[in-house]
Amino acid sequence: MKRTSNHSYQRGAAHKIWCAGLVSLGLVASACSSDKAASPATNAPVAATNVAVTDPPATDGPAATEPVATSDSVAPADTQPVATEPSGEVNFSSNFPDLAPPTGEEIVIGLVNTEGGAAGLDFPEIRIDVLATVDYLNQHGGLGGRPIKMETCAAKGSPETSQACAQELAGKGVALVMLGLDLFPDYATYTAANIPVIGVLPIFPADNTADALFLTGGNATTTGTMAAVAKDYYKAATVGIVSADNPGANGTEASLVAALDLAGIAHITIKGGDNETDAGYQGLVREAAKDNPDLLISLYAGDGCIGTMRGRAALGIEIPVITTSICSGKEVLDEVGDDALGWAFVGVRTQEDTPELAILQEMLAPALGVKPSEVDSTALGLGALGTIGMMTLTQFANMMAADGQEVTGNSLYEYIGASKGVKAWPDGALIECGVSPKYPTFCAFTFPIGEYVAGGKVETIPGLDAVSAKDFLP
Repeated sequence: MKRTSNHSYQRGAAHKIWCAGLVSLGLVASACSSDKAASPATNAPVAATNVAVTDPPATDGPAATEPVATSDSVAPADTQPVATEPSGEVNFSSNFPDLAPPTGEEIVIGLVNTEGGAAGLDFPEIRIDVLATVDYLNQHGGLGGRPIKMETCAAKGSPETSQACAQELAGKGVALVMLGLDLFPDYATYTAANIPVIGVLPIFPADNTADALFLTGGNATTTGTMAAVAKDYYKAATVGIVSADNPGANGTEASLVAALDLAGIAHITIKGGDNETDAGYQGLVREAAKDNPDLLISLYAGDGCIGTMRGRAALGIEIPVITTSICSGKEVLDEVGDDALGWAFVGVRTQEDTPELAILQEMLAPALGVKPSEVDSTALGLGALGTIGMMTLTQFANMMAADGQEVTGNSLYEYIGASKGVKAWPDGALIECGVSPKYPTFCAFTFPIGEYVAGGKVETIPGLDAVSAKDFLP
C-alpha cells in the first residue's frame, strides 16, 4: 500500500455532505475489463479499467504534421460556417423517426477501432454499436440526406496497426475518419490525404493537439470536473484518493492531482493492487479516510468499484465519494445495493422517458439482442461512445442540410469546429471546439453528475447536470 500527499491535514476537520459527486474517467486504457459495468453519460466518455498502456513508442512512420485542429484553423474566419442551436420548428435531436430513407449520394466513412490487441485491448462493442447506429440512420435520413457506407478497420493497439488502418482507409477514399478507441492514430497519413478526423475520445497527449477534433475530452476533462465538483459543490479543502498502482491508473491519478492542485485542494493518495481482497479494499479506504478528509475519490473500476463500496460501508465511513461512471453500472449496483449510498458518478444522468431515449433503444436493441424497452441507457458500456459520436455527427449534418449546405467530410468537420451553442446528441455537452488553448482538439467540457439513491437508482444531482471542467484542466 502506497501513501502520497501534497501536504498533511488535520484529523477532525471533516465537512460531511451526504450527496457524493463523481466523475467519469476518460482514460481508454482502463476500459478493457469493465465495459459491461460502464455507464456513460449521453455526452461523456466512459472510464476504463486500470490496464497498463504506455506512451507511444517511436516508429518509422510519417512524421507528425503541425496541428490544425482548432476552429480557427479549419477555415478563414469570414468563411467559417457557424452552427447555432436549432431554433424553430425542427428539433434535430429527436426528429430522426420522422425522416425517410436517404436518397442522396452515398458517403463513405471510415472507422478505426482497437480490437484483438494484447493486454485486453479489445473494444468490439464500439464498432458493433456504430454499425447498428448506421443501420438505423440509413432508414432515417442518413447523414444529411446521404446514405452511409462504413469502412471499418481494427487496430491492434500498436502504432504499426494504426498506421496500416490509416493507409487502408485512405486508399479506399473515405470522406471522413471516425476514431473509436485508437491508441496511436496516424494523423500524418490522414492529413496528407485531406481526410478529416473526428474522434470520440482522446487518449494520449499527442491527441490533444493533433489534426483532429474530439467530441469528448478524455482524462483531462474528467479529472478537471472532479476538481470542480470537489471545490464548488462539496466545498472540499481536503481529499483522500484511492487508486490502483499501475501505469494506466497512475496517469489518471497524476491528472487528478494536477487538477486538485489548481483548485487549491490538499490531497492524499493511497495506492493498492489491481485486484484486492475485501480486507484489502477496506484497508485502502480506511487509510484514505483516516485523516477525515472532506471528500474521497476512487479511481478503481470493475471489481474495485464493488470492493471499495463494500469496504466504505463496512467501516461505517460517511465521507462522500466521487468515482467514475463505470461504478454506476448495473452489475456493480446490483451487487452492492445500498452500500452505494453516498457515492456519486461523473457522466451519469437520470434516465428519463424522452424521444431520444426511444431512438437509442430502437437503434441498439438489435445489437444487444433485447427488446427496445430493455435497453438501459445508464449501462450501455463503451459501445455507447460510438453511438453518441455517430449520432452527434449526424445531428450536425442534418442541420447543415436543412440550411442548404453541402454535406461532405470536410464541410462537416469545419461546421463542427465552428459550432456555437449546439449540444452533443442526445442533449449532452455543449460542443465548443478549440476554446481551450491547451487542448485545442477538445470539443466538450461538461459532465452531468449522478448519485446513487436508495433502491438502486442513479439520479442527477440537482444543479449538477452540466459541470464544467474548464477552470481546472490539468
